[in-house]
Amino acid sequence: MGARSFAARFEGECQRRDIRLFVLPPRSPKPNGCVERAHRTHTEEFYEVVDLPLEIPALNQALLAWEQVYNTIRPHQALGYLTPQQYLLQSQQERRMCHQSPKRVHPLASSRFIA
Repeated sequence: MGARSFAARFEGECQRRDIRLFVLPPRSPKPNGCVERAHRTHTEEFYEVVDLPLEIPALNQALLAWEQVYNTIRPHQALGYLTPQQYLLQSQQERRMCHQSPKRVHPLASSRFIA
């Protein structure tokens, strides 16, 4: 199946399932930079170096294993060399700390008002 026939079938299937599809031109770093960078990383660190199986179930298992490494082991420069999992946990902890209400102290209880 050629790229054009795949795209047509893919777009048709998205439409049939009522999935909104935003088609951007390939290699569009300005509107699509994060996605393009992720594609490059996956290509260089997975598709070009792993001896991929041809059977779909085995390929899906290999992809799941790569996804686990990508999200929990591989540090990401854009995340300050944290893994996505570490970054998520850190940001959740920071959010919790920000949302904790400080103990309220009555203004007359401060030391400068106590005689």
